Amino acid sequence: MLPKSLRPLLPYLKKYRGTYVLGTLCVFLNNGIWILFPQVIQRAIDGLRNGVSREKLGYYALALLGIALIKAIFQFLTRWIVIGISREIEFDLRNDLFQHLERLSYSYYQRTRTGDIMARATNDLNAVRALLGPAIMYSANTIVFTAGALVFMLSISPKLTVFAFLPLPVVSIIVQYFGKRIHERFERIQAMFSEISARAQENFSGARVIKAYVQEEPEIKAFETSNREYIARSLKLVRLMGMLWPTLETMLGMAIVLVLWLGGREVLQHRITVGQFMAFNTYMVQLTWPVIALGWVINIFQRGTASMARINQILVEKSEIEDGPEVRPLEVGNVRGDIEFRHLNFAYNGQPVLHDINLRIPAGSSLAVVGPTGSGKTTLVNLIPRIYDAAPGSVLIDGQPIREYPLAVLRKQIGFVPQETFLFSETVRENIAFGTDKATDEEVRNAADAANIAGDIETFPDSYQTMVGERGITLSGGQKQRTAIARAIIRNPRILVLDDALSSVDTQTEDKILNHLRKVMQGRTTVFISHRVSTVRNADQIAVLHGGSIVELGTHEELLECNGYYTDLYNKQLLEEELAEV
Repeated sequence: MLPKSLRPLLPYLKKYRGTYVLGTLCVFLNNGIWILFPQVIQRAIDGLRNGVSREKLGYYALALLGIALIKAIFQFLTRWIVIGISREIEFDLRNDLFQHLERLSYSYYQRTRTGDIMARATNDLNAVRALLGPAIMYSANTIVFTAGALVFMLSISPKLTVFAFLPLPVVSIIVQYFGKRIHERFERIQAMFSEISARAQENFSGARVIKAYVQEEPEIKAFETSNREYIARSLKLVRLMGMLWPTLETMLGMAIVLVLWLGGREVLQHRITVGQFMAFNTYMVQLTWPVIALGWVINIFQRGTASMARINQILVEKSEIEDGPEVRPLEVGNVRGDIEFRHLNFAYNGQPVLHDINLRIPAGSSLAVVGPTGSGKTTLVNLIPRIYDAAPGSVLIDGQPIREYPLAVLRKQIGFVPQETFLFSETVRENIAFGTDKATDEEVRNAADAANIAGDIETFPDSYQTMVGERGITLSGGQKQRTAIARAIIRNPRILVLDDALSSVDTQTEDKILNHLRKVMQGRTTVFISHRVSTVRNADQIAVLHGGSIVELGTHEELLECNGYYTDLYNKQLLEEELAEV
């Protein structure tokens, strides 16, 4: 019966059960032939007592050599098959883990550090692989050989066998004691490894900030402190393992001494032959490695179960946003883009963010959302592609609740440019074409031209084949935003959502992008957030959010007449422009 933490591995074990059967057969043949080695020694010693001849010596020498060669063959096959299976399961488990992580909701990544996820997907996965390969192989070898050796040892002398296995109850107590503590300490070690991985990942990702604030030395010291704690925890485990193996060897050594003393007396009293005595002692010597391996297997087993429990914490996570039973079959081309919010209320972890939002954006029209920081603008637009889930029936597209749309269909019809621009460590072309099946070079260029980034790209060393570096580090903030806009445009979506997507460009560049975007926006629904009046003034509707509620709604001219927040924003930016010209 597998421990609870290892039960998720059952489907993988069942998948390779045929190969495991073959591996088990090799284990039996490997140990079966090795068990005969002391028997040949027994017959050689007893047989040669009656006279030594070249034929006898040759026969027994060839027999021992043959056994060693056959054992080597089956030992190789055992390792090749069983260790090979562990690699195959590692491959499958890593794929499934990545697939599961890809399908988890965005909120999971907000509450879980990337370094912790990476530690579980690498270090913990390796520990599980060791459990499924070496641990199984050595456990099987120990069990099979011990069982076979026990039969022959009993046939030689039941009395000696009892004394030989006398330390077993003590060994089982030692194994149980050490096993529990190894498990606990390894869990703490892996938790610390996750902490170190997370800290390293954050430092590498935030290298610019660290250098800008001259925090290299404090971060090095903080990492050194974490690393020292990791080493201290690892050394505690090493000390524990250092106690386990010598203890097991001592138990075995005591048994061997006892057997030598009692066995010698048995030979002197002619109860067993010299050959049998040598065979019995050979079995004891052969059992040395399985007993020592037992300590290693315990270590691997406890590490593997602790690591599988940590991996399983990810695998049991459920995506908060997925297709539900209310989903209706719908083709991608059937979405028109009419968006409506009905009595929308939304809260993060019980903290209200949006209050009774009622708003309709007709298909093909544009809506601009303005408001102070923290007013809920980004939250509002994140509800359209279901980055977060609103209450059922409070967000609709074409009069149909968005929960009735298959997620794949819904999101394929939305070109989304988030507030925090993210580019992959690929070429400019691959970043623009991301999410499209077969984008042509012409389509990529047209999208880049519409986002006003084509001119910049053509000045790059390799044009569209230029690598942008991790997170687009080789591009400026404005270039990254325009590349992200091009990525949204190339999808030819029915709905275009721009979350403050022009914040990193100057007003002149903004005007050029907006002129291009007006052509793109024709015939499609566009929702965009901005803090600049120049960006939103030509929108069909402008919604002013304040404190999670819509306090003003209308066109640019209508809102100026209200003499409210929008008017203040307009006058402030008008003054800033006048001062800039002075």
